[in-house]
Amino acid sequence: MTTSIGPQAELPRLDLASKPTLPRGVRLKHDVTRDAWVLLAPERMLKLNPVSVEILKRCTGAAALSAIVDDLAQAFEAPRDRIAADVEAMLAGLVAKRLVDMR
Repeated sequence: MTTSIGPQAELPRLDLASKPTLPRGVRLKHDVTRDAWVLLAPERMLKLNPVSVEILKRCTGAAALSAIVDDLAQAFEAPRDRIAADVEAMLAGLVAKRLVDMR
């Protein structure tokens, strides 16, 4: 099942019970030269904002997406439904680009 975001983009729907993880060859790393967190993949590099870093640090394959959302909502003292929408949108985009796997 997919969610349409605009005329050409389609993002996968994520199961809250699935466990996000970085696939083989993709790494979350602090780039000392740029003094920024980046997501490294073969022939790609994404500079991340602080919220994306906090989400991706939790994508170890150990916790379900729902637990990650709960943890972020508590850490940032923000409404769970808003955190869930933001996390799902971000991860769906990365799943579509094959930069995150859902297991």
